[in-house]
Amino acid sequence: MTASKGIGDRYQEETKYSRDGMAGSAFESVPRAAPYKQYPDAVKTVSLRLPQHLPRADFWSTLAERRSHRDFSHEPLSLEQLSLLVFASQGFTGKENGYLFRAAPSAGALYPVETYICVNRVTELDAGMYHLDIVGQSLELISPGDHARKLERACLGQEIVAACAAVFVWTALPGRSKWKYRERAYRYIYMDAGHIGENLYLAASALGLGCCTIGAFFDSEVNTLIGVDGHEESTVYLGAVGASQSSPAR
Repeated sequence: MTASKGIGDRYQEETKYSRDGMAGSAFESVPRAAPYKQYPDAVKTVSLRLPQHLPRADFWSTLAERRSHRDFSHEPLSLEQLSLLVFASQGFTGKENGYLFRAAPSAGALYPVETYICVNRVTELDAGMYHLDIVGQSLELISPGDHARKLERACLGQEIVAACAAVFVWTALPGRSKWKYRERAYRYIYMDAGHIGENLYLAASALGLGCCTIGAFFDSEVNTLIGVDGHEESTVYLGAVGASQSSPAR
């Protein structure tokens, strides 16, 4: 007897492209979500602080040195370091035909991934949950206070979440992509998140910092912490960054 397929197997099968299956109901109209998200009622807004000239790093050495670090010191990040990490992962790099291009690629240049940052220890920033305003190139404080332990618990008790200087929390708004790619959009969303996460890793390595991305978390708990509904917008990936105090884990 053939075992029944799980939802992941069915999704993989049902979202395959074929020459005979790219018409009809799969291409019915889907509402398009807004391309950018902002919090006009944010507690405060802090502009990103990028240096006049971006630092140089040897690409091949950076690539070879990239590792996951899970032991962080209590040293804070500087606002400039955090700004460089934001720029590398989701920063605005150019504009063409109405598109705001980012440092990481996105299917159809639709950018369904939003960036939130749980700040534990960053100079010149209060502890709290921030949102990246890509248009304003700034961080919006949406929930002040120390969220480290709550986020740690939401990430299955992984201690790196509270020990690091900051945690990037990436959410997806499927409606930005589904109007064009329908159900296959979810494949591209996870690809987008992977591109972003790798950029964070490489930027951290180039800056001499530690980084470890996280895929294990209680979805509803993280969504509640950052204030999203888990349907129109939901967490897909996280990344802990900070000064490392030990050898990397492979």
